[in-house]
Amino acid sequence: MPRRVALGMSGGVDSSVSARMLMDAGFDVVGVTCVFVDDEATRHAVADARAVADMLGIAHVVKDCTERFSCTVVDPFVEAYASGETPSPCVACNRSCKIPSLIEAADEQGCPFIATGHYAKVVRRDGRFAIARAAYLPKDQSYMLSLLSQDVLARLLLPLGSIAQGKAYIRDLAASWGLPVASKSDSQDICFIHGSHLDFLSERGLAGRRGAIVTLDGRVVGSHEGLHRYTMGQRKGLDIGGAPEPYYVVGKRFEENELVVAFVSEASIDGVCVKDALWQAVSPDVVAEACKADGSFPCSVKLRYRQNAAPCRIVHCDAADASAGATRVRIELEEPQATTAPGQYAVFYDDDVVLGGGVIESLTRNGRDIR
Repeated sequence: MPRRVALGMSGGVDSSVSARMLMDAGFDVVGVTCVFVDDEATRHAVADARAVADMLGIAHVVKDCTERFSCTVVDPFVEAYASGETPSPCVACNRSCKIPSLIEAADEQGCPFIATGHYAKVVRRDGRFAIARAAYLPKDQSYMLSLLSQDVLARLLLPLGSIAQGKAYIRDLAASWGLPVASKSDSQDICFIHGSHLDFLSERGLAGRRGAIVTLDGRVVGSHEGLHRYTMGQRKGLDIGGAPEPYYVVGKRFEENELVVAFVSEASIDGVCVKDALWQAVSPDVVAEACKADGSFPCSVKLRYRQNAAPCRIVHCDAADASAGATRVRIELEEPQATTAPGQYAVFYDDDVVLGGGVIESLTRNGRDIR
C-alpha cells in the first residue's frame, strides 16, 4: 500500500509543489493546514491550500492551533523583547508549535510520515538523524529546523531539499502542473505581525522606558525610547549627532536601562554563550568529552539566519542534563564577527550538516561577557 504522509500545506507554492512531488514518489498525501492566527490572510491561505488539494485529489484537513501558537510563540516573543532580547520566533515555532501540531495531525490521520516545504535535507550520520543544508543554498532553511529532535527527524520528509535550480524552477513546476498558486508571492518572515513589530509590542502593553545611550566607557551621548526598540548591531535611528562616524548598538544594560553604543571598530564579538542547546548529528556527550580531552570541539556557527556560518570552537559544553539533550555551551570564534543579539539562535554545523543549536544568552567581547 502507498506510504501515508501528512504534509503541512500553507497555501503557498512550496508546499503545493511538495504535495505533487510526494504523490509522484508514491506517497498517499494528506494535506494539513494548521491555523495559527485567525485573520483574513489565514482564511485566504486555507482556501488556497484546499484548492490545491482538490485539484490534486488528496485529502485536506484544517487544524486549529491558535491557542498553542499564542502560548508557545507569541507570548514568549513579547516576553523576550520585554527582557531585552531580540527573539527569532520561526525557529521556536518549528520546534514547539508547527511541527508538533503537524505530528498530532499525522497521528490522527494514520500517517507514519510528516513533510513540509522547507528548503533543507534530512540525513543520517553515525546512527543519528540531522538536518543538512539545501542543495539550493540561497533558500536554505536548515537554520530554522535546527532544534528538531531525533524522533521528529525520523518521520520528516523534505521534498524540496534536493532541488538545486531555485525558486524560479519551483514556480515553473507549479505552472506546468497547473497549480493555482504558481504565481503566489512568498509569505512574510513573521506571520503574526502585519506592519511594525514595535506597534505589535505596544498593543500588548510593552511601552518601554526612556533612558540614556552611553558609550563603552560610560559617556552619555544620547537618549533612547525603550530598550526593546533597539537591536544589537543597529546603526540607523539612534539620533546621535556630532560623532566622527556612526555608532552601533553593542549592548543593553537592562538594570540601568542604558543602551550601549560603539564605533564599528569596537562592535565586533569574539564569542557567545548559548543556553538550551539541542543536538542532532552529534550527541552532547561527544561534544562535552571533546572539550574536556582536547580543550575544544571545532565546527562552524551561524549567529543569525541571514549570516554565513563562521569557524568556531566549542570550548565548554555542560552535558549534565544530557539525557534531555539540552545543554549550555560556550564558543569562541576563530575571527571576530559582526555582533548578534541575545535571543537569536546559534546553529552549529559540520560542513553542511547541523550539529545542534540553542538560544544565544550573552555575547563575548575581548573575553568578557556582555548583553
